[in-house]
Amino acid sequence: MLSFGGFRRRSFIIRALERDDCARVSELHEESFARPWSEDEFDALVTQSTVFGYVAVPEGRLKAKAEGFVLARLAAGEAEILTISVSRSCRRRGLGRDLMDATLRHLHHERAEALFLEVDENNVAALALYRRLGFQKVGERPDYYGEGQARRSNALVMRRDLHPRQG
Repeated sequence: MLSFGGFRRRSFIIRALERDDCARVSELHEESFARPWSEDEFDALVTQSTVFGYVAVPEGRLKAKAEGFVLARLAAGEAEILTISVSRSCRRRGLGRDLMDATLRHLHHERAEALFLEVDENNVAALALYRRLGFQKVGERPDYYGEGQARRSNALVMRRDLHPRQG
């Protein structure tokens, strides 16, 4: 563990997201999104054969509450990040990157061709991460975020090529 003047940085383990995690990931989703998904919505997604995900839990405490998660779908060689969130108390510690790395490893193993995601154009930290990971803007959804709010923002559609098509 790293120490910074009295602050100890906790280490985390990334493991597969399971149905038992749905209540916690719903709580984490609520911290990040104006229209959070319910535990039942997560459960319905996790049981689909094309959906997979990962959670970040404190090292040495595998049954501890997850502090971050990513949920993705892979079909016909193309994948999409359905949602990703890190608890407010654990942001800026690399968990988002670790979760995305686990997803990219999974997709590499599955020989996926591309990964897509949507991100709020105002989410500076997420945009920086996605650009560092090699994502490029390929589209935009006007006024996508800010449900029920006077100030709405666009969703940027981003893509990262993985394996080239064979043929």
